[in-house]
Amino acid sequence: MSLPPLVEPAESLSVDEVRRYSRHLIIPDVGMDGQKRLKNAKVLCVGAGGLGSPALMYLAAAGVGTLGIVEFDTVDESNLQRQIIHGQSDIGRPKAESAAASIREINPYVNVVIHDTALDRENVFEIFGQYDLIVDGTDNFATRYLVNDAAVLLGKPYVWGSIYRFDGQASVFWAEHGPCYRCLYPEPPPPGMVPSCAEGGVLGVLCASIGSIQVNEAIKLLAGIGEPLVGSLMVYDALEMTYRKIRVRKDPSCVLCGENPSVTELLEDYEDFCGAVSVEAQNAVVDATITARELKEWQDADKDFLLVDVREPAEYEIVSIPGSVLIPKGEILSGEALSKLPQDKQIVLHCKSGVRSAEALAALKAAGFKDAVHVQGGVLAWVKTVDPSLPSY
Repeated sequence: MSLPPLVEPAESLSVDEVRRYSRHLIIPDVGMDGQKRLKNAKVLCVGAGGLGSPALMYLAAAGVGTLGIVEFDTVDESNLQRQIIHGQSDIGRPKAESAAASIREINPYVNVVIHDTALDRENVFEIFGQYDLIVDGTDNFATRYLVNDAAVLLGKPYVWGSIYRFDGQASVFWAEHGPCYRCLYPEPPPPGMVPSCAEGGVLGVLCASIGSIQVNEAIKLLAGIGEPLVGSLMVYDALEMTYRKIRVRKDPSCVLCGENPSVTELLEDYEDFCGAVSVEAQNAVVDATITARELKEWQDADKDFLLVDVREPAEYEIVSIPGSVLIPKGEILSGEALSKLPQDKQIVLHCKSGVRSAEALAALKAAGFKDAVHVQGGVLAWVKTVDPSLPSY
């Protein structure tokens, strides 16, 4: 369905702006009026990572007058494979600052506002309230639900995107005209069910594909042209090169935007709501956690234990802790690997950061391996505190 323009047009475009945006101006559906609306628009991008990078760059190039960036992370070398708004010289620099510098280079007529902070329930209303439209480039469920809930409670539309390996999704959520994110996903997935990009990877160019869809939707909403993805989910498969458009209906029983909502304010703890680690895993790691340095001390003292890496084979090829054997988490959770594990020695589990190994530890303890422990921080902690010569990822 077509919707009215989200913002009023600016008074005028300068001669330089007319030259810059001439290819927009000669499109009848955009024209002078649409470009003035873009100039007058205020758009906030949550995140300056994989999706935020192309989104911010194309929003800037399109002439969106004010661009806000919410980002608290710093640029890491592993970001550069997909986060194209940053460069080699930006490693170690705050992402918000790096992104702002790139935006100003792309378009000096854009006003860039930096929010160098983590988005949370204490600041989300104040930040969102400054903008007409939100573009969600987050990569975790806790922030996705926070963004959705805040947008619904403020009556603001937002453009959502998600990426994983070769698959991408995009939609526009606007409770006033259609469903919200909770209508599509009423509850977050169980802990460990959906790997993050840091665990499963993502094809770098996929970020551009989905990020550009998000910008396309943002422009349509701001200028009031075309039919935005309100009530539709766009699903993209980069390997098969297919797009599918799935109808998403507003859920009348939605706890947030339904006929009788039970969620009328932000939740106290979105991390707890999304359960990054299951209750079983939280209980399992109590008094069953060692540090990377302690693992090294155990190795140096020739302590008798089996070090099990529960990551995936591709990760194991990148870097592994000396002495470890690879048994992916899935084989432990399914029970397939339990017969391979010795009963006469202690089991020490590790993964990349400690989340997957905690889930695997819970499964082992439930199977009777009472002395099993896991390594806090996993491979990342080992590289940081024990052997910095090894590659991180």
